[in-house]
Amino acid sequence: MIDSHCHLAGEEFTADLPAVVDRARAAGLTGALVILSAGDELEATRARRVANLWDDVVFSVGIHPHHAGQHGTDVEAAVAALDEALTAHRAVALGEVGLDYHYDFSPRAVQQEVFRRQLRLARERALPVVLHTREAEEDTFRILAEEAGGLRLVFHCFTGTRVVAARALELGAWISLAGIVTFPKASELREVARTVPAERLLIETDSPYLAPVPHRGRRNEPAFVARVAEAVAELRATTPAAIAEQTAMNFAVLCGAGRVRGTA
Repeated sequence: MIDSHCHLAGEEFTADLPAVVDRARAAGLTGALVILSAGDELEATRARRVANLWDDVVFSVGIHPHHAGQHGTDVEAAVAALDEALTAHRAVALGEVGLDYHYDFSPRAVQQEVFRRQLRLARERALPVVLHTREAEEDTFRILAEEAGGLRLVFHCFTGTRVVAARALELGAWISLAGIVTFPKASELREVARTVPAERLLIETDSPYLAPVPHRGRRNEPAFVARVAEAVAELRATTPAAIAEQTAMNFAVLCGAGRVRGTA
């Protein structure tokens, strides 16, 4: 079982990282994709500790839309630094990247420019792209249509409607479900979970955020992806083991089986 999106190098896990890794393994995880923020040197240092403790993790690096505004005056320099970070972490994916109009921490025009440039870098490096989109679907799909031809895409922590899911699937994207699928008010998301083609499905925690029921309100962690697998299995009338196996295979296809440890 793979947690296809977590922030395990975050400071939230500094104090008890070995125990967190032990619980993940005990829950049946064979690996995880750890998301890193380009330019965050403290996080990069913590990432090395993560890799030393859990050699089955792999990394993705990107400029989050919240941070895009920091690079608006020199996008090319930021992308060059990202390119170096991808090499340094032997990244199997680029991200998370995209657009976030909910908080608007960065100007929208800058978010779009940084997003476009990262999609081009992903194509140059033949890397899949981990997408973040919040209240920005129309611009996200417009930019993907213009820039993302031939790229492997995953809509991480998917919270959209069935219509948005259909549009993502038309692009050949993967849909990654997190603990939100267990929340009482997420009825439409559960419909998405029932209908996504099996070969396009992923599961994740997005830890330390969005812990699933019955852990809601606590710090999330990779072990809790097992609860996501249980919830999705119930919705699809199958077993957690089948969901774990299918999504691990899907993750290997997304990121390239030769690059991903822990998915054999």
